[in-house]
Parts: sequence; structure tokens; C-alpha cells
Amino acid sequence: MSTSAIAKRYAQALVELAVEQKLVEQYGTELGSVSDLLAREDDLKSLMESPTVAVESKSAIMSDIGIKLELSDGMQKFVGLLTVKDRLQYVGQIYDNYTALADEISGVVRACVTSAVKMTKAQSDSIKKGLEQQTGKKINLQTKVDSSLLGGMKAEVGGKVFDGSIKTQLKRIEDTLKKG
Repeated sequence: MSTSAIAKRYAQALVELAVEQKLVEQYGTELGSVSDLLAREDDLKSLMESPTVAVESKSAIMSDIGIKLELSDGMQKFVGLLTVKDRLQYVGQIYDNYTALADEISGVVRACVTSAVKMTKAQSDSIKKGLEQQTGKKINLQTKVDSSLLGGMKAEVGGKVFDGSIKTQLKRIEDTLKKG
């Protein structure tokens, strides 16, 4: 079974459980905490992926981490299952799949707008409102700054990229002039 299929299967199971328990957002936050920790702490990740460390030891470590992160009982059990089944290396992909499935269920679309300068709250609110009107869904908007854009902005909405940056427009003009 491919890595992505494994991650999707675990994410689907967790989403179904979360919907049933009405804990979709909480489970997403908690899974994100575990994913961030394992991505950030290379030594911990190596230890959890090591075939020489006993499963019981890994389970005890993850249980202690779950207590420190104040994970719910359901998430503690899920992380325990991932540990026992030797699937902790997929937790980042499981989190990505979980987020996508949870957004789909709740009618949310994630959007990321990158601009050359920091946008004001009014500008980001206006963009968010416009995107919500275009998609008919609730938008979870994230903003970034990339000074290499020179001006304008790039938006990624639901996997589609809309590039209105000056850098890209200048590149198009350059390509047109080179072609003649």
C-alpha cells in the first residue's frame, strides 16, 4: 500500500470518529500539535522510527508526550495506535489529509494570499469576502509577505494558483518580447 493511501485511510478513520464525537476541530488541533512536534524534534522522530527501540518504550514515550500536550483521550488512543502499528512517520501526511477532509465536511476552503508588502486587516478582510462570494464557501485565509514579488499578489485557493504579481507580469512581457 502506498504512503499516501495509508495516510488517507488513517485520516478518513479519524475524521469519521471526530464527526461522530463532534470533535473535528479539536482533533485537528491536537493532531497538528503532534505533527509539529515530530517534524520539529529530529531526535524524537528518529527514536520513534527506530526499529531497535521496543514498541512498549515508544508507546510509553508517546503517552508521556500526549499528557504534556494535553491530548484528549481519543487522540491519545489514535497516537497510541499509530505508535503500535509503526505509522508515526506518516503523521504529517495524516494531518494534511485530515485537514482537507475536515474542511470538505465543514464547507471551508483554505486560501493563502502572498503579497509584496504586509496587507492591512481591511485588505485581507476584503479579499476574504470576495473569495467567499466567488466560492460560495467559508474561507480560511492565511497571508504571507514575499518582497521578491515587487508588487501585486499571488493567491492559492483550493489548490488553484492565481498569480497577479508584477514579477510574473514582467516575466510574461519578457517572454513575449523574446518570442518576437
